[in-house]
Amino acid sequence: MYRIEEPIYFYFLAIIPAMIVVFLMVLWWKKHTQSKFSDLNLLQKIAPNSSNFKSTLKVGMLLIGIAFLIISLTNPKMGTKLKTVKREGVDVVFALDVSKSMLAEDIAPNRLEKAKQIISKTIDKLGSDRVGIIIYAGNSYPLLPITTDHAAANMFLQNAAPEMVSSQGTAINEALELAKTYYNNDEQTNRFLIIISDGEDHQEETKQMAQNLANEGVKIFTIGIGTEKGGPIPLRINGSMIGYKKDRKGETVITKRTPKVLEGIANAANGKYIDGNVTQKPVNIISEIIANAEKNEFETKQFADYKDQFQWFLGFGLLFLVIDVFLFDKKTKWVTNIDLFNEEKTKK
Repeated sequence: MYRIEEPIYFYFLAIIPAMIVVFLMVLWWKKHTQSKFSDLNLLQKIAPNSSNFKSTLKVGMLLIGIAFLIISLTNPKMGTKLKTVKREGVDVVFALDVSKSMLAEDIAPNRLEKAKQIISKTIDKLGSDRVGIIIYAGNSYPLLPITTDHAAANMFLQNAAPEMVSSQGTAINEALELAKTYYNNDEQTNRFLIIISDGEDHQEETKQMAQNLANEGVKIFTIGIGTEKGGPIPLRINGSMIGYKKDRKGETVITKRTPKVLEGIANAANGKYIDGNVTQKPVNIISEIIANAEKNEFETKQFADYKDQFQWFLGFGLLFLVIDVFLFDKKTKWVTNIDLFNEEKTKK
């Protein structure tokens, strides 16, 4: 199992195609300039030791050496063994509403980004607890199965968007149904489901489903995002706003937070409804509840004993640079005798 410590240095690899372009331009310029002053066949007789192949090979060695040095900067690491680790924690599943109404900007920067901030900050405060993420709109989608990898959870979270769910709407019951499959540890007594939404749900059976899930031992908390005054839903193409969503009559749609729906779900599941317009409030409440919950022991497998591997890439990089230094542009006598690059056959 490999891990890259400093992936940002991979951007430096853009130097290589740029150097190739420069080399090809210089090569073309040399040939074009030489053709103005003399015939190319005559130039080969005047300078019989010149070798275009070796010039290209020399540049190739330089580029390979640079590539290895750049990779060494990223400090690749390898996990040498897979071991089972016993940890204590609870299972926390976040159900994130990604319907288009969550793009309303009545809460800065918009409802969806505010919801992501709440989830991310809550994850950062968790200890060894396992985390899973569900996204939903008209239907639900498992964004991340339950895991102890909090860094992966935050990474997947940032990609959550309305385009990832095929059907639009706000069907919280779909998220509740999917959440049943997330808690795969039958011995886990503390299971949490955190629903984050603006509450625009129109399914009558949602409360009953929440109560059924609570009967199975899942504690449900809901977090409301948005204002009750509401706001329009912006429409964008390639990041540029082209207007606001309109109904069939041509009037601008105003989406409002509906706390009663979220309060009803929380009450049906003996949970709690939390106002999420101020990021820190739900983060603190949820974090405190989870921190005080009884922790169950579970096993997880993970790679351990990661060791640095940069020295291999550094060594190969220096080797190719040394070869480049001692590789001459012109033919050497022994190369001419053995015709290493088949240049004489090419001429014939």
